[in-house]
Amino acid sequence: MKTYFDCIPCFLRQALDAVRAVTDDPRKQEMILRGVLHLTSQMDLKDSPPSMGKRIHSLIREASRNSDPYLAIKERCNRFAHDLMPWARRTIESASDPFECAVRLAIAGNILDFGVQRVFDEESARKIIEGVLHAPIDLDAIRQLHSEVAEAKKILYLGDNAGEIFFDRLLIEQLPCERVTFAVRGAPILNDVTRADAVTCGLTEMVNVIDSGSDAPGTILEDCSVEFRAHFTAADRVIAKGQGNYETLSDEDAPIWFLLKAKCPVIAQDLRCENGALIVRWQHPTGGEQKQRSILTCQETEKAGEDPIIRH
Repeated sequence: MKTYFDCIPCFLRQALDAVRAVTDDPRKQEMILRGVLHLTSQMDLKDSPPSMGKRIHSLIREASRNSDPYLAIKERCNRFAHDLMPWARRTIESASDPFECAVRLAIAGNILDFGVQRVFDEESARKIIEGVLHAPIDLDAIRQLHSEVAEAKKILYLGDNAGEIFFDRLLIEQLPCERVTFAVRGAPILNDVTRADAVTCGLTEMVNVIDSGSDAPGTILEDCSVEFRAHFTAADRVIAKGQGNYETLSDEDAPIWFLLKAKCPVIAQDLRCENGALIVRWQHPTGGEQKQRSILTCQETEKAGEDPIIRH
């Protein structure tokens, strides 16, 4: 996916939030923000948004000498998700279709995204997660996904955010685990998932876990390690979670299932859906031809263009 004009204010907002998190010194804040403005002025709009995000957050980490500015937020998201697991497991076990329920919860976990949010409201987040269980979703797409992963010999599951990984584990438990490889980011970026988060949620005890070799907030294949690209090429099916993975892989000629919640107008425009929609999208490896399996509306609060857990 290319970068749209409307992505530029979002880059600057992310940078401002990150700068305020890493230093209280106005001079350092100004210096870093001027550097971000310079990077933004030189960006190629043909690149995906995570490509620019990688450069911006690399600058912030280097200038602030803080290798993981979002560490405290990631730990909070992991605790929040961990505490929801008993309820989530009971919900899946009592569901008429446990696989469908697990898919819904995996998508629901995608709200834990600090590339989009500014302040995390746990009570509102839980209400949104519970609401996803009853929201419209393409059941045919979910049935097709279920059938395909059952037959796939190699499944590559691309994680997105800390906290969300607990919900990913619930879906992975519905898959043939011995055939699943889970991929995390190669280094900290925003609140994206890393190997430490995979260890925290116990996923390393269930499946093979690798990292992308990149600190981009998505999956930029040319920036990834040889090992990761080998896994990507060998996979019969790729499950890609979240907006960052969609932004970087939506033009790739590969067998990818995208699972995400459209959390900004730019993504919604690219997907031709309403902001807040739940997306289950199958991308055929046929010379870039893509097939959208699910574009669905969201809850009334999301139709207004803003999730209640986002505070401006």
